[in-house]
Amino acid sequence: MSRKNIIAANWKMNMTPSEAAAFLDPFLNTFSEATAVDIVIAPSFIAMPKASELITPNSAVALSAQNMSHEASGAFTGETSAAMLKEINTEYVILGHSERRSLYGEDDAVINKKVHAALSADLKPILCIGESLEEREGGQLESVLTTQLEGSLADVTIEQMGDVVIAYEPVWAIGTGVTATPEQAQDTQAFVRSVLAKIFREEVAAATRIQYGGSVKPGNAADLIGREDIDGFLVGGASLDPQSFAEIVSAGIGG
Repeated sequence: MSRKNIIAANWKMNMTPSEAAAFLDPFLNTFSEATAVDIVIAPSFIAMPKASELITPNSAVALSAQNMSHEASGAFTGETSAAMLKEINTEYVILGHSERRSLYGEDDAVINKKVHAALSADLKPILCIGESLEEREGGQLESVLTTQLEGSLADVTIEQMGDVVIAYEPVWAIGTGVTATPEQAQDTQAFVRSVLAKIFREEVAAATRIQYGGSVKPGNAADLIGREDIDGFLVGGASLDPQSFAEIVSAGIGG
């Protein structure tokens, strides 16, 4: 089955509103029309309104949040709801990133609530999963990823899976400069797809887009994107430079 590549920039806690505008002005000119890949930009919450002004409905680029609350509204200081994101034309939301899991204690049950809240609001979750180096070397890779997928996608329907993107990020490769080899990435992503087939069914697994994340850069993007089960990237550090990110997107178009 043919799956459209999806390349997403996770800016994390970088880029002020003015810096976001300085990035997007030339970048949106480079990709001014629909492309063969879906391009997603995830600024910080404070920069999202400015990005939303520049990313028009006809743009080749879609807006994503880096996180959201599963609550609809209420006394939840510092949180952001799906309705707030929808009002500024947000299309995607990154959920379950390893930094949210490790630094802020978000477990699969919490992430599952967020996935359901996002889907109910017609937001498309980019669900992150991944193992630590200790877990990989200890032979736990398959059990860790299976547990994360089963827990985070609990009670998600086959129909809803059409809006879900999976982002496999080996935690040991995020921001370290170390990248899984294309063979390692492909093998793991094929395993992720096999788990999706068991949770849902083969057709769902074949249609679901699975990104790779973990020190993706222009130099390794083309080799990675050429693998059968790699359907794009979730890019961190290399997405902060418009030229660098544009090169990665171009690799996705060619892949």
